[in-house]
Amino acid sequence: MNLAIDCGNTRFKAGIFSGTHLEKKFIFPDTDEMHKFLSGHSFENVMVSSVGMPGDQVLAWARANRKFLLSTSLSLPVTIRYKTPETLGVDRIAAVCGALDLVPEQDCLVIDAGTCITYDFVDRNKNYHGGAISPGIEMRFKALHTFTERLPLVKAAKSEKLIGDSTESCIRSGVLNGVLAEMEGTIEKYKTEYPGLGVVLCGGDILFFENNLKPPIFATPDLVLSGVNRILLHNAV
Repeated sequence: MNLAIDCGNTRFKAGIFSGTHLEKKFIFPDTDEMHKFLSGHSFENVMVSSVGMPGDQVLAWARANRKFLLSTSLSLPVTIRYKTPETLGVDRIAAVCGALDLVPEQDCLVIDAGTCITYDFVDRNKNYHGGAISPGIEMRFKALHTFTERLPLVKAAKSEKLIGDSTESCIRSGVLNGVLAEMEGTIEKYKTEYPGLGVVLCGGDILFFENNLKPPIFATPDLVLSGVNRILLHNAV
């Protein structure tokens, strides 16, 4: 059994894999709990992907136990064409690698709807080119509240009507419908340039977008974990 670890900006996840199959997933409230879990188990191979909140205990454990730390210096199943690979988030690398099995030999746009919304493009020849980064849903709600005097802090809903009839519903309409329009417009622009494009969606806000996006997409909440495992298998042979 192999273990893939994803320390994101707000979530800490681990997946136990048998080959390419995800056997069990764990979500931890913080890296202290993750470290307790790691200290009590052993695995054949482990790879750690860490962004934003590095999780010092987890990284120290990985280094001490000679486990893989995901970085652009590792051998990858994609070729990085990004101009500044040293600034490239490892979660973005993992997501595009996880998408390779879903849309093989096909141009692919990966959308990760989490703290930030990232758009990452990998072509049919497995060249990763980059994409775009924009604020996620919660960040947009917080920004409206933080940078104004009177707008309230609003939480997301499963959907929102186009015309808000209260301040809260206007904020929800602006944020939620605005993000949907951004995603749909971005997908259409990519499809104009790359006909036959595959679109893969992941991230903490996946349920909202999966239910409301119009273009056909592959939605998978465990894409980053699967990508970390794919890179682990690529290096552990």
